[in-house]
Amino acid sequence: MLKKIEIVEREDFKIDEPTVVEGFPDVGLVGAIASSYLVEKLELNEVAHIESALFPPVMVLHKGIITEPVRIFSNGKIIVVTSEIAIPPKVIHDLANVLTDWFKEKKAKLVVSLSGIPVQERMEIDTPSVYGVGNGENWMNIFKKNDIEVMEEGFMAGIYALLLKGCLKRGIPAIALLAQSFLNYPDPGAAASVIMSLNKILKLDVDVKPLLEKADEIRVKARDLMKQAQGTMGAVRKPLEREIPIMYH
Repeated sequence: MLKKIEIVEREDFKIDEPTVVEGFPDVGLVGAIASSYLVEKLELNEVAHIESALFPPVMVLHKGIITEPVRIFSNGKIIVVTSEIAIPPKVIHDLANVLTDWFKEKKAKLVVSLSGIPVQERMEIDTPSVYGVGNGENWMNIFKKNDIEVMEEGFMAGIYALLLKGCLKRGIPAIALLAQSFLNYPDPGAAASVIMSLNKILKLDVDVKPLLEKADEIRVKARDLMKQAQGTMGAVRKPLEREIPIMYH
């Protein structure tokens, strides 16, 4: 019997103490666009996929080959989790738990969530700023050293909020990099900004110029996925992230 959610690994997949990067369809599809681009530019191989009877009954075709829509890629050092479907709200808690258990099993040394934070003035912003959120105080200095603004007050909603919480409970260092983004419009520019910040944190050298050059093409391709994600974001209160919490410490 299929478990509620199951990570199915390839038989030859072996890894120890990886860095994990994940990006799911969310605000501006920032995480989905960025993670997909990382898979391409880092030439990662598919090592696992995620199955669930609770996912939409959808498969994806790439170059005529049918594939699972939620997949995991790696080069033996870094793991990238990406999805080509919006994750249904009823699955998010269970998926976050299954993923963080798996990260713990693999002895992940760091988990990085890539996403966006909606800003109303996005049209006037040429290069979106990136905000950092960590599950430990030591990240404050690391963000500042890398010119990443610390998000000191606000709300977090959705799967990356649950991943940060799950990693904290399991003793896994975890951060989220959130770029200023459109809420309901695919935003390759914001995806480029989070990748540039990821480059600094992980000492990578991923060139974002091709991503920016293909921005219009990506927006067209991502329209349907953005429509899927809109329903999910409303259910998990993503617009709340524009608001300021009432209590200060």
